[in-house]
Amino acid sequence: MRIRPVGMHALLLDCADPGDPSADVAGLVEAWRAELTARRERGELTATEIVPAAATVLLDGVPDPTAAARLIATWTPRTASAGGAAGLVEVPVTYDGADLPIVAQRWGTTVPAVVDRLARTEFRVAFCGFAPGFPYLTGLPADLALPRLPTPRPRVPAGSVALAGPYAGIYPSASPGGWLLVGRTGMVLFDVAGDPPARLTPGTRVRLVAT
Repeated sequence: MRIRPVGMHALLLDCADPGDPSADVAGLVEAWRAELTARRERGELTATEIVPAAATVLLDGVPDPTAAARLIATWTPRTASAGGAAGLVEVPVTYDGADLPIVAQRWGTTVPAVVDRLARTEFRVAFCGFAPGFPYLTGLPADLALPRLPTPRPRVPAGSVALAGPYAGIYPSASPGGWLLVGRTGMVLFDVAGDPPARLTPGTRVRLVAT
């Protein structure tokens, strides 16, 4: 793990290891997110924002980045599986997505087997983006990663459950998108008046339950 300054009051923790392509980067990001959040809650770290991404964790609002970097370098996070405190959210999903046959073909299996695999998997929210409340869910084996559509759809309905790369995701609002659609949910994922506004936040465990 490398720690780099970003501007005057931020640090970027880079969890990718160029020398070890088999490293569980998503697991390291989640472990560091959980560790830093717990340390902040105990008063051992000052940061206004802790923002995980695919391979990094950004700390913003750090009064003394140099001192914080030295301190963080002495810490060892628990593994994501050892953290275990995050709640489980069951998302009801109707598996009728237009791209299920494509997913089944690329996985070398049947549509019912794809649905069964997705419904049995316990996912975890790795990070959120590209739209407010959009959860990037990890939990599928790396060999099931899927390319995005060559041409994105101009409009994907809100609540669409989809796959791309190593992730599953749920569109919180209607938007263009190139992910493979496998189902839909009626759960509201983002409400600006909510606390927090996003229903699924980093670290949350998720099951995509077939309905």
